[in-house]
Amino acid sequence: MGDSIALAWAGVPGLKRWLAMKFTLDWLFDHLDTERSLEELLDRLTMIGLEVESVADRAKALQGIVTARVTEAHVHPHADRLRVCMVDCGGGSEPVQVICGAHNARAGMIGAFAPLGTMIPATGKRLEASTIRKVESRGMLCSEFELELSDNHEGIIDLAEGTPIGEEFARLAGLDDVVIDIGVTPNRGDALGVRGLARDLAAAGMGELKPIDLSPPPRHFETSWQWRRENPSACLAVRGCHVRGTRAAPAPEFMQRRLRAIGIKPMGALIDITNYVSFDLGRPLHVFDADKLRGHALTMRRARTGESLVALDKKTYALEDTMTVIADESGAVSLAGIMGGLESGVGPHTENIILEVACFDPLQVSRAGRRLGLLSEARTRFERGVDPQSLSWGEAVATRLLVEHCGGEASQPIGDGDVVCKPRVVSLRIGKLASVGGRKLTPEAARTRLERLGFAVKSDGAKKTLRAEIPPRRADIETEACLIEEVLRLENYDLIEPVSLARPPRAEPVLSPAQRRPFIARRALASRGLTETMSWSFTDARYTSELGLATPRLLKNPIAPELNAMRPSPLASLAQALSRNLQRGLEDIALFEVGAGFDPEQRLIAATIRGGTATPFWSHGKNDYDAFDAKGDIEAVIAACGFDVGALEVDQEQGLPSFWHPTRSASLLLGRRVVAQFGELHPLLCQRLDVRARAVAGQVFLEALPLPRPRRARASLQLSKLQQVRRDFAFLVD
Repeated sequence: MGDSIALAWAGVPGLKRWLAMKFTLDWLFDHLDTERSLEELLDRLTMIGLEVESVADRAKALQGIVTARVTEAHVHPHADRLRVCMVDCGGGSEPVQVICGAHNARAGMIGAFAPLGTMIPATGKRLEASTIRKVESRGMLCSEFELELSDNHEGIIDLAEGTPIGEEFARLAGLDDVVIDIGVTPNRGDALGVRGLARDLAAAGMGELKPIDLSPPPRHFETSWQWRRENPSACLAVRGCHVRGTRAAPAPEFMQRRLRAIGIKPMGALIDITNYVSFDLGRPLHVFDADKLRGHALTMRRARTGESLVALDKKTYALEDTMTVIADESGAVSLAGIMGGLESGVGPHTENIILEVACFDPLQVSRAGRRLGLLSEARTRFERGVDPQSLSWGEAVATRLLVEHCGGEASQPIGDGDVVCKPRVVSLRIGKLASVGGRKLTPEAARTRLERLGFAVKSDGAKKTLRAEIPPRRADIETEACLIEEVLRLENYDLIEPVSLARPPRAEPVLSPAQRRPFIARRALASRGLTETMSWSFTDARYTSELGLATPRLLKNPIAPELNAMRPSPLASLAQALSRNLQRGLEDIALFEVGAGFDPEQRLIAATIRGGTATPFWSHGKNDYDAFDAKGDIEAVIAACGFDVGALEVDQEQGLPSFWHPTRSASLLLGRRVVAQFGELHPLLCQRLDVRARAVAGQVFLEALPLPRPRRARASLQLSKLQQVRRDFAFLVD
């Protein structure tokens, strides 16, 4: 690898840098009127700060699977539970004989047929001809499980009568839509809805934002149900309504199809509609079964000491008095802004519902979710800020969909509190677009970009300053720099011309010798063939305790339950990375990390680890790593930092932590100061990590190395401008 520094995957499973937002291309077209190609839309999404992480073409996995009619179905002559089916694929082709074990296989039905040579998604293998109980089978009638459409494998797919024969199954089933997964930065809560993404694309010139129907549904009665707020600071306002006479019904096919595409399992129209509105418009909702509630009021209040709730994930959560809940007369029925309760949830027999559309304080939702270790789509949106203006139209849209697809009659809206959206005006000096952003734009161009985002913009007489009124949904816009970013990302970052920084003739060092040490250590280790990892400084307290690394420093407010302590050394992260990489089939692992350790105080450590089987060398074959490999790594770091390795004493008597091998490890001392440690990891530690090969490691405490003495400046000689003259003298002596 030479002097290059590569990065190895050493992160924590389950954690992502950005928030994921999935949608389908057809879904996007509900809000965006455009003739742009898929490639153009994907490129512009990334350019406007919504990075495209993946694009999945589901139809590609179902290529070759067609609709076909079963013309005959007879019991297998040698197996009562099997049927010999003759399948007509249309197009004038001869019927194909297929052996099928599904209970619903019958003559006259239309199913999904996979001919020979087709790749079956569930197995990843191509279909070949086979003989089952002496009868040949030349294809397959597929179930939803085999096509990875659901977990249902009890019967084959049974399509409606009248379905065309010989057509691509993916197209007829609506599975030919592209699924796009983007990464949303934490400040862009408005982009956690398909309409928000369409608005950004329209503002970037990719099309026109379509109007949306926000009209209220018909109202039939006044309800006795009420919303109350005992904790106004946590719940700024709430709206809802009472819908009576609903019926259990599936959601519309298009809605189910889109929810499945983004990984949400359809569970009936009442639940599916709330999920759909959340992803479609970025407006989280919740519905309660009114017949399961006690009293005629739902109250936003603090949880009481000792109170608990069984949530919709069927887990019981012990609540604290700092958390906000929604409660009826019997107690808490929902975790406000996070997840509803199981006992008050809707089901197949629900006839009356209470719709909740609330505006919660983002900080309180975030704190409660972290304390409980509970992450949900609602929490993701509420803790980043939901458009307060969506209280009214969110209730109207959701109620109209519920009545339209579940029946029943809607009451007049009910609610408590109100959100006053004070106008926020931010000024933008046009000249700053060039001096700060590096792109010259006319006032008209900048104004057009902001107005297409929904900002109300005014300019002064000279048009040198724009004053933009920020819509409530964009709580992240606070300063002039925010407006500059909005204009430039919509204009296209690629249009900003690169400008080299002017370098002074005599540049003074910016970093001190101590500050340069991490970079020197990285370069030295990378040049020895180790791969750099970048991992969290947080770890799991149970992990460090079980491995005997050290007593961890616990965090009061961890970002995740598995990151509740500060790591004692980067070796804690490297050991996990070694284990994961070996489990994924890599044989020769050599990793390093230069970062902070907390044991108990923070200090800078350059740590290395090697494991597996070393790459064969010209003079010998494969062999395991030993302690001297680790010693060579840390000595290279020490030497690169300008210190004489020969001045250090190797000591095995000094008490080493228990994760080191008792007889194959040592410390490097400078006087009584421990400068570094190296050796094999303890076999018990390797066993717990499921590392079957020998693992060696080392760590250098960079701040324990003395800094090199500053060199004395030598006096400069004043050289003569004249040409030098040499003379040779010879003397005769007695």
